[in-house]
Amino acid sequence: MSALDELYQSVILDHNRNPRNWGRLPAPARQADGYNPLCGDQVAVYVLVDGDTVREVTFEGQGCAISKASASLMTTAVKGRPRAEVERLVGGFHDLVTGKGATEGARALPSSLRVFANVAQFPTRVKCASLAWHALRAALDDKPPAVVQLGS
Repeated sequence: MSALDELYQSVILDHNRNPRNWGRLPAPARQADGYNPLCGDQVAVYVLVDGDTVREVTFEGQGCAISKASASLMTTAVKGRPRAEVERLVGGFHDLVTGKGATEGARALPSSLRVFANVAQFPTRVKCASLAWHALRAALDDKPPAVVQLGS
């Protein structure tokens, strides 16, 4: 394993064991739930939007290390950003984990999110990495019922 792969693995394991921004936000936070029936990952994403800015974002859930670490890193990356910028991050992250890492959006991602670049090599793990991101987008859209189910 290369030094870079070891670093990426340690970042993912750290965010899995010590997730950032864990817990619920009180009302009037928006909420969306995500579920991946293929592996059992579950996530609830809570977002507090002030005007056009994502002021707070937290999550709760259970799942594999990739799913939990992705949600944790997502919350740190989007907190305090304008919605348009958050949408670009969501698109860039999707490009990264689906193997389209050469897109402008993927290249513009913060280095902290690039730890998921190798997920594209494992198609069954793409949904693990992207579940919280789909839930975030649903929470931002704020259209009930905000439940995202990935599968098949």
